[in-house]
Amino acid sequence: MSERIKGNRDLIRAINRAAVLNTIRTHGLISRKDIALKTGLSAATITGITAELKKEDLILEKEMGVSSGGRRPIMLALNKNGRYIIGAKLSIDHITIVLTDLEATVLIMRTIPLSSHELKPTIHTLSKAISNLIKESKINGQKLLGVGLGLAGIIDADHCILRQSPIYGWRNVPLGSMLQEYLDIPVYIDNDVNTFTLTERWFGLGSAVENFIVVTVGRGVGLGIMINGNLYHGACGGAGEFGHTVIDPEGLRCTCGNRGCLETYVSDPSLLRQATEAYQNGELPEPVNSVEQLVKLAKQENAVVLKILEKAGNYLGIGIANLLNLFNPELIIISGEGVCYGDFMFKPMQETIHKHAMPGLVGDTKIVIDAWDDTAWARGAAGIVLEQLFRAPVS
Repeated sequence: MSERIKGNRDLIRAINRAAVLNTIRTHGLISRKDIALKTGLSAATITGITAELKKEDLILEKEMGVSSGGRRPIMLALNKNGRYIIGAKLSIDHITIVLTDLEATVLIMRTIPLSSHELKPTIHTLSKAISNLIKESKINGQKLLGVGLGLAGIIDADHCILRQSPIYGWRNVPLGSMLQEYLDIPVYIDNDVNTFTLTERWFGLGSAVENFIVVTVGRGVGLGIMINGNLYHGACGGAGEFGHTVIDPEGLRCTCGNRGCLETYVSDPSLLRQATEAYQNGELPEPVNSVEQLVKLAKQENAVVLKILEKAGNYLGIGIANLLNLFNPELIIISGEGVCYGDFMFKPMQETIHKHAMPGLVGDTKIVIDAWDDTAWARGAAGIVLEQLFRAPVS
């Protein structure tokens, strides 16, 4: 048999396997007959693939289905405890690590402080924290699919190389292979907003949507782009630098070196800077040193803070209107730590989107503010590993 024919057969089998596994995942409980109807695969193919998935502990046979006159069918379901994933998020001063099941449910979470931004000490701290979590969980090592790592920056996800990190200052670091060498476990890395978008795709608001975008607001302003069910990375992993699109060419200097980037108007540091300037000008009665204080003053209807958040919402709305005109998504998900600003920011954002987006497009796009918690980024990082499972065979 030629290598080409064998390769084609292996590819076809991998595609069929992914189709079967995703059909089971999507429907919760489903019979082999219904899998065949939904995938178009033969009964023999379904029988072979489901036997393989059951042997690997990825699916379960559950209660019997409803009979239509003959033998009651056996129902299949995803075995959420058949495998586990570690998700980790590198932040400016800490690491968040979670253990999840195959439905991205967080089972354990740990937060570890970071005292250094030097490469080797950070890798050592991260790998030690992951090893400790694995020991704590007492799971069989063979059931661990891999480690997903998310962080801000430009990342070549295919080769697990960090091209540039705005927080750590690292450039062209083979972060995936370095961490894998410590752990002896498959490691996948990507931009943190991309990882979050993948998890929205598999288990979140985007699970039934082929074309959607995720905008995250917080320390920065990020963007994840899902096109025809696939995450768009760009030519070298740099797609999604939404926070560095220019809103005002004569505006303030951004950390990236340009002027008037969206982040200089919308990010948490920008909002706190504006509040500090207002205090120094005698417009606020007290200094504002945290997002929590900012939100508290907004709830107290402080006119100065309300104006700061309204202005930020207007700028964010302009940016999102441009995205809507460019991508024509079915769904836009707004998330990140910045969802705590609520209607103070997002009501003017919505109004501005409707003002500046193409009338024929804006009515077809659903815009949702997604809830946020401390586990979201790390849970999102687990999505990279889940992507490997649901799009390709388990190695």
